[in-house]
Amino acid sequence: MKNYYEFKPINVGRWLIWSLFALLLALVPLVFTSSLSITILSQMGIAIIACLSYNMLLGQGGMLSFGHAVYTGLGSYLAIHALNSISDGSLPMPVSAVPLVGGLAGMGFALLFGYVTTRKSGTTFAMITLGMGELVFAMSLMIPEFFGGEGGVSGNRVTGNSFMGITYGPPIQVYYLIAVYTFLAVAAMFAFTRTPLGRMLNAVRDNPERVEFVGYNTQRIRFTAFVIAGFFAGISGGLAALNFEIVTAEVVGAGRSGAYLLFTFLGGATFFFGPIIGAVLMVLAFVLFSEFTKAWLLYLGLIFLFMVMYAPGGVASLIMMNLRVAVFGYLRKLWVSYLALALTALVVLLGAAAMIEMIYHLQLNAGLGSELRFLGGTLDSKSLDSWFGAAFVMLTGLGLFEVCRRQFAREWSQIQENIEKEIKRREAL
Repeated sequence: MKNYYEFKPINVGRWLIWSLFALLLALVPLVFTSSLSITILSQMGIAIIACLSYNMLLGQGGMLSFGHAVYTGLGSYLAIHALNSISDGSLPMPVSAVPLVGGLAGMGFALLFGYVTTRKSGTTFAMITLGMGELVFAMSLMIPEFFGGEGGVSGNRVTGNSFMGITYGPPIQVYYLIAVYTFLAVAAMFAFTRTPLGRMLNAVRDNPERVEFVGYNTQRIRFTAFVIAGFFAGISGGLAALNFEIVTAEVVGAGRSGAYLLFTFLGGATFFFGPIIGAVLMVLAFVLFSEFTKAWLLYLGLIFLFMVMYAPGGVASLIMMNLRVAVFGYLRKLWVSYLALALTALVVLLGAAAMIEMIYHLQLNAGLGSELRFLGGTLDSKSLDSWFGAAFVMLTGLGLFEVCRRQFAREWSQIQENIEKEIKRREAL
């Protein structure tokens, strides 16, 4: 027995990162002050919680779910009903606690549905969650007393007595409420990854047979993680109900579940901060990118295809791989290759985008004439010259990109070999 105390050294790097994260949440609305910016920032906070809760299933547990919007959406419905009960005086609780109602609702439905879905794993689990999602979406149109029908359920967050001038009327006040919940939820989900349950969830993902062999119940581990993920998903839904003050059937639809899957993967499901990047990209795509072109979903699909082919680990994996190269001092040798890849990819994008915009113009805006504006120039969607020029630019860029990619692959392979040699040299010292 030890007769003295041992103190673990403070992880300065981790404290610094979390302090910077809190500082970023507090100061970013002071830099981007427009109403559109505040709205986008609020949606980013909501999406971060939702994507991280989804990654608790996909990235940490290896559970591919096609129905995660069920728990964010039902959390939104319960939260908006709680908000209306606060407004009519039947529920004595502060508005700031409404997201917790959504969290408890998400946890409750996760307990109910997860008892069935987590009994199987792999493809079977994915298909069951898809069925659950479609079931709840169908019920949202069949039970208008709760779901509000096609019009949804609306509420008013400016209710009750104000506390220190906080009425949640101005969007900036709602943003800071979302920021507080975002920081606490992200911190809690990160803490979960360091617990024995979080470690066992990783083991279930990697080798479930061995986990069963050492005496753990893999179904119980999956079920527990599923319920915890449902709680945080419900908090995200409750915050969304406060932010938009209306909840419609779309929030439990398959499209929303697909968005969580797509952008969690694009951000990087194998890293904790990957879904945060994915959530930011999701809001930017839905709010800003969709304003630039009607073909934004097609572009999004092409980006997803490109990432699957060339960077299956997502944006986070690209960051971490290049960070490793930078630590060993080789990153400066790659800047010419990166520049060449970026320029040739831009040429491919310009050619492909010109063709896509002409196709969409022919399908949707044919009555406005054959000409359309594209990046300051004019294209004629019925002219062979425009089509030939766009195809020539795309194919030329594609060929140059492939040449640059092969050269980059050779340089990257050589750098990785040098890094491995350097690691072995350091280990031998």
